[in-house]
Amino acid sequence: MRVNSMEKLLVSPSPHIRNDVSTAKIMGHVMIGLLPAVIAATVIFGGKALMLIGFCIAVAVILERISGAIMKRPDTTGDLSAAVTGLIFALNLPPTLPFWIALIGLFFAIVVTKMLFGGLGCNFANPAIVGRIVITLSFTSAMTTWSEPFSSDVTTMATPLASRSADYFDMFIGTTSGCIGETSALALIFGFVYLCAVKVITPSTPVAYVGTVALFSWIAGVDPLYQVLAGGLLLGAIFMATDYVTTPVTQTGKIIFGIGCGIITCVIRLYGSYPEGVSFSILIMNIVTPYIDMLCRTKPVGAKKPAKPQKEGM
Repeated sequence: MRVNSMEKLLVSPSPHIRNDVSTAKIMGHVMIGLLPAVIAATVIFGGKALMLIGFCIAVAVILERISGAIMKRPDTTGDLSAAVTGLIFALNLPPTLPFWIALIGLFFAIVVTKMLFGGLGCNFANPAIVGRIVITLSFTSAMTTWSEPFSSDVTTMATPLASRSADYFDMFIGTTSGCIGETSALALIFGFVYLCAVKVITPSTPVAYVGTVALFSWIAGVDPLYQVLAGGLLLGAIFMATDYVTTPVTQTGKIIFGIGCGIITCVIRLYGSYPEGVSFSILIMNIVTPYIDMLCRTKPVGAKKPAKPQKEGM
């Protein structure tokens, strides 16, 4: 018996070309890319940094599971996105931060920014950034208390970005004060190379971001290399400004996003009241990402503009 071929026609939305890459695999690659920074932080700041990292990852996963159950949604912790959020959030914290403050930041990151907006893919901004900004504005003293490298003493010593007097080599390898994952440029560059090699990210946004900061700093008469190595620029450019959900889709959009982040970061650093502007700049650009996508959207192949209706009587 011959079957009508029209009965076999299936229509489905794009994408029509698929592969075996899953969210869990992508997030796993991100965690591997962050591993050099975790190792460097453990060596430089000791077990307290590693414990804070482990605490943040565990709490992020637990909060997502509990909030998902309350909202009667399927358990999504298996995609590792919560673990990645907890890890990135932890790397943006001082090693001396009390755990209870980290818990508050994670609540705003996971529950408020991610789950209340519908879960992964629906959040308007990078959850880790929102959580960090909330506790930075709420607990400024705790978020600016740093420990000296290779020491268990808690001090209020200035970070390289605030003091503007650190050695280039120390900033490159990470033997300076600062947040857990931002001090070692070498470790972050290793992560950048790995993520580009496995094609999890493209260099568009990080290069545009870092390049804009360097160029802006040079024009403003500030040491460009110092501005690149100091603070959380590399951590933000590589691991937060490349988030799939909250950044533009097209390559042109990614470059615009990176340039915007770089300009805002420099304006805050050089002319604002905060010595650091990475988190604020990425959050602002996250908000305008839909408009960047509208500006840079590609024209479908074969698409034609609808003909203008002719006026009657002509």
